[in-house]
Amino acid sequence: MINIVLFGKPGAGKGTQAEFLKEKYNLQHISTGDVFRYNLKNDTPLGKEARVFMDAGDLVPDELTTKMLIDEVNKHLDSNGILFDGYPRTIGQAEALDAFLPTIGSKVNATVALEADDNILVARLLERGKTSGRIDDQDEEKIRNRYQEYNEKTAPLIGYYKDQNKFHAVNGIGTIEEITERLTAVIDNL
Repeated sequence: MINIVLFGKPGAGKGTQAEFLKEKYNLQHISTGDVFRYNLKNDTPLGKEARVFMDAGDLVPDELTTKMLIDEVNKHLDSNGILFDGYPRTIGQAEALDAFLPTIGSKVNATVALEADDNILVARLLERGKTSGRIDDQDEEKIRNRYQEYNEKTAPLIGYYKDQNKFHAVNGIGTIEEITERLTAVIDNL
């Protein structure tokens, strides 16, 4: 099983790139956002709890996110591997993932970060918000609050994964095809 963590700020293109990567490498794509949306749409207890944080533009707490993620991973134990999109976002989540994966005979093989300028990403999200209807993508202040939380909580993951020799940065600006080529070059060399 190969497990790849794909991370970057909201709007960096994780979901778009994950679609290409899951096909190319036959991986199960688990998007934290999709898992949240499923729980929200189905009004599950975890979804109700997550809604409060998301509507405020905040990241969902580690414990709640981890509960949702582990439930989803356990549905795909027979896959070739998992492409984690948006998880982990904090050191606590990374430690929880590193503790959980060995219980299913697995580990994180690599972390690939899509990097891009905040102003470009804000413009992407505001545009996405016009068509997606997502409330959290329609308010620049909420978007920037998500970036502030990302910088405080997620950026430390760079050091965490560098210390394990599992961190790879990829330029997230360019055409979808250019970014996909950069990502596959990293993954092909793992």
